[in-house]
This record gives sequence, C-alpha cells and structure tokens, in this order.
Amino acid sequence: MKAYFQLVKAQLLLFARNKNSFIWSLLLPVFMMIALGTLVGGNSNQFSIQVSIIDHDNSIMSKKLSESLTKAPGVTTVALSEKAAITRLKQNDLQMVIIIPKGFEAKLNKQKSKATVTVYQDKGNLSTSQLSSAIVSGTVDQINKQLVHFQPKILIDNKGISTHQLQYMDFLVPGILSLLIMSNNLNGVAAQIASWRERSILRRMQGTPLSSATFIAGQMTARILINLVQAVVVILIATFIFGVNVYGSWGTLLFFVLLGTLTFMSIGFTVASLAKTPESASPIAGLISFPMMFIGGIFFPIRQLPDFLQIVVQAIPIGHLTDALRGIMNNGATFAALQVPLLILLAWTILAFTVAALTFRWDVK
Repeated sequence: MKAYFQLVKAQLLLFARNKNSFIWSLLLPVFMMIALGTLVGGNSNQFSIQVSIIDHDNSIMSKKLSESLTKAPGVTTVALSEKAAITRLKQNDLQMVIIIPKGFEAKLNKQKSKATVTVYQDKGNLSTSQLSSAIVSGTVDQINKQLVHFQPKILIDNKGISTHQLQYMDFLVPGILSLLIMSNNLNGVAAQIASWRERSILRRMQGTPLSSATFIAGQMTARILINLVQAVVVILIATFIFGVNVYGSWGTLLFFVLLGTLTFMSIGFTVASLAKTPESASPIAGLISFPMMFIGGIFFPIRQLPDFLQIVVQAIPIGHLTDALRGIMNNGATFAALQVPLLILLAWTILAFTVAALTFRWDVK
C-alpha cells in the first residue's frame, strides 16, 4: 500500500514539475475556451443582417413599413442613398436593400391596386438571402392582414416551457472538458509509458517487489486526481468569466470525468503497449485523437455531421463522453437519462483495459 501512495505522489510531482505537460494539458484548453468565448460566446444573437431601406414615398404607410422592418429581430438598418446602398450590397457590406417606390401609399388606397416593394439581395449567399426574405415576407404579410382586416379562423394556443437560456459557451465548455480528458490520458499516457519503457524505467520497476497492478493503479489514481482538479478549474473559470452554469449534479459530472479518464487512459495504455518506440506512440495516439476532436461534438453539434459519419460517431467514446457532460451541465441530466453513454464508455474501458493488460510490456523487447 505504501508503494501505491508513493507512486501516486511521484506521478503528481512529475506532472507539476513538467512545464510542457502543465501548459498543454491545462492552460491550452483554458486559453482555447477564453479565445472562443471572447469571439463568439458572449454574443447570443446568432443571426444579424444589415439592411438599407430607401423610402421614396415618404408617406404614413411607407414609414410604417420601414419601422416594422427596422424592429424585426436581427435587423440592423443603415441609412444610405439608393446608389450607395446597391454599391455596398455588391461589395458584401450589406445583406439586403429594400426600396419603397414613390406612390406606394396611393396605390394602397386605390381599389384593386397593388403596391410593390423592391428587394435587392445577394442570391449567392443562400442562408442569408432565405432568412432575410423570410423577415421581409413576414413583415409585409402582417401589414397586408391589417389592411384587409383579416380575421383568422385558426388560433394558436402558445404554452411556454421553461428552459435554460444557453449560449455557445454553455455548449463549448463540456466539449473542452472532453478534449482535455482525451488529450491528457490518450496522448499523455501513450507517450509517457512508451518513453519510460525505452529508457528502461519500467524494467527497473519490474526488478522491484512492485506489481504491475500496483503500478497501473498508481498511474490511474494520479491521473484521475489531476483530471478532476482540471475539470473543476475549467468549470470555475467558465462560470466566473462567461456565466456558465452546472444545472445537474456535481457528483454525476465528476463521475463521468472519472469514467472518461479511465476510458482514454486504457486506450492510452493500449497504444503504449502496441507502439515499439515513443516516436511511434505519439503519432499513433494523435492519429486516434485528432479525428475524434472534430467528429466528437466538441466544437459543434454531432447532428451537423454527414450521415455516413453518424455510425462512426455512435461507436467512438468521445461523442458519448461529450454528450454526457453536456447533458449534465446544460440540462441537468441524471444517471437514468445517461444510460447509453454510461454503457458505451464502460464497454470501451473494459475492452481497452483488457487489451492493454494482455499486451503490456515492461521491456522494449
């Protein structure tokens, strides 16, 4: 038991004294979170277009239309002449130009006469043009209904459901935690164990009364403690700087941090066992972790991935770890709602640990 605690203490001291490990495993995720949060996390308005409204009629109805368009969500109006507005639109400085022609109100007042509003927009940008068209159509439709005294036959009974007001940072922080866990334990363990084997450190340990079970248990305990502390630090920074909340249980959250640590540590031991040298261990670990970083739902939702990747995503551990952490932090998910991520991560841990135990080598040979 004494040897176990000495190994845990030694591993913690190695981590604290290794500046590169400290920077890459803790400061880099924190810097990434702060950078992304500063750029996009504080902006809750995900859609905004700049519009120039040219009112040639200058009548009561034209002003009413202009005011309605100006008040539409996500619309920012820019006062320009017609020529300058068209020029800015061609330069992609504006997303839409709306021209209300002279005689607009007069045509509205005439029986069986229709007034026309001209809308210029960049058809090459499909997402912006479709959304801006929807804004104009919705605004014009409301005014048309008022003019004809439209009486709806079908009514909508809106019933609100209380949900958490989430921003991009609420989505990002659980992903950063998953990235930190994967990087520390898959890449970190693979490189360190392979290096110790090549430098004959493991062989010297084998010559002592230390058992392989005690050695692996010491490694796991130290890394679990490190990851728990890192997770708490990242969440506290996100809470105090960006207002991110943990709506679920801290106990459930830290349990999945622990489980994710065991999962990726087991995979790291497997890589270290199969790799012959430290030079090959790091690229193999990177080859595994790098694709998972982009398809594991860390920076954007998994549902946005192509259909052919969905099967792959459901099979790898990073997506399930990210979903579990995000469900706990953003939605207050409990163990009952996280049975699938729990089972997948446990399966990966058992499989990878079994392979690592069968292939683990104290020596290079």
